[in-house]
Amino acid sequence: MPEDSFTKNNEETQERIWGMLCHLTALLGLVGIPFGNIFGPLLVWLYKKKAYAMVDKQGRESLNFQITMTILVLVAALLIYLKIGMMLIFVLASINVVLVLIASVRAYRREPFSYPFQIRFFK
Repeated sequence: MPEDSFTKNNEETQERIWGMLCHLTALLGLVGIPFGNIFGPLLVWLYKKKAYAMVDKQGRESLNFQITMTILVLVAALLIYLKIGMMLIFVLASINVVLVLIASVRAYRREPFSYPFQIRFFK
């Protein structure tokens, strides 16, 4: 009996860790990997979405937000010529980091979290 309890706890822990990684891997874009903010969550989601329902949900949530943020940063990059683009990119990057960290902690705790202002590409 205790072995079954250990296995169940281990599976739950694995699910929480993979759910958290759906969000944390989005930070790869900040360390210089082009589109790492999209490819990180995408790889985790594709790898574990069938194994864990939570990873499927968190992966879609993270991907939707990161694609939305990428679009916003590309628009802000175009606004560099109007002298406001760099400030907007900094603000967007800051918002991204804060929300990714919040989402990661919430995913690990199994608390519901939905990113604000995102386009739902994956439902």
